[in-house]
Amino acid sequence: MGTIGILLFDGLEELDAVGPWEVLAAWTLQWPDDGWSVTTVAQDGGLVRCAKGLVLQAEHSWADVPPLDVLIQPGGTGTRRQLVDETYLGWIRARRADTPLLASVCTGSLVYAAAGLLKGRPATTHWASLDRLGELDPSIEVRPNDRYVDDGDVLTAAGVSAGIDMALHLVDRLVGTDRARQVRRYIQYDPAPPV
Repeated sequence: MGTIGILLFDGLEELDAVGPWEVLAAWTLQWPDDGWSVTTVAQDGGLVRCAKGLVLQAEHSWADVPPLDVLIQPGGTGTRRQLVDETYLGWIRARRADTPLLASVCTGSLVYAAAGLLKGRPATTHWASLDRLGELDPSIEVRPNDRYVDDGDVLTAAGVSAGIDMALHLVDRLVGTDRARQVRRYIQYDPAPPV
């Protein structure tokens, strides 16, 4: 029972946020008795422009976001600024203290690494940023072949579409395999790449 927040920011990779949103919103709306909800949060609230031009509106700002049980940090070109933004990194570090589970998609794990939250942990990211993840913190056990890595209170996913798999794993973890399979069937997610 709890609340899952997905971070939104200018330059986020659309599917990094919308993929997990689809999984988690399908779950929480179709099975409300499970007691979970999902919301969005941006530093100042309001509108954000994603990497490919999609405009999303955050439901909450940092100032009014409710207590979260899970926080998801997407990736995208916007994370480049976050890696050196001490205000942003400080906010992320504060969430480590009050949010039981931090998750990331794609280069979102680089933000966690820059904030010092992946020290000595296994983690993954987009294939093109695996070296950068290790450079940010050499103590990270970089997992290049994992679709997602669950290390207890930190969950990192590989690039873009891997956020869907991570979100289904999250449903499995929070309420069980049967529910995760129901959600997967509901969104008709059964990858079979055409090429």
